[in-house]
Amino acid sequence: QVQLVESGGGLVQAGGSLRLSCAASGSIFSRNTMGWYRQAPGKQRALVARITSNGFTNYADSVKGRFTISRDNAKNTVYLQMNSLKPEDTAVYYCNGWPTVSFRWGQGTQVTVSS
Repeated sequence: QVQLVESGGGLVQAGGSLRLSCAASGSIFSRNTMGWYRQAPGKQRALVARITSNGFTNYADSVKGRFTISRDNAKNTVYLQMNSLKPEDTAVYYCNGWPTVSFRWGQGTQVTVSS
């Protein structure tokens, strides 16, 4: 079974940047559209960005122009470059398949943006 391991979160001031990574075990990863999701306290988990197997991307309006999703299929890894971070970006970030949540959720990585 594919396992997902997210990393790269941390505490950053507003306006700062972070790069998240999601490493997946298993070659099936490369055939899936992958997404980055986030869950803020008291809110439902929501998709913020997705990328197809051949690199087409799509973003939530709230992060468009600030976040960039990418992937390296050879490394079974998907990335999320987050720039111009805002306090409202504070959440636990997860990766998984889209539109079907194909894999067991990983532990996520906490992103905290201070004002």
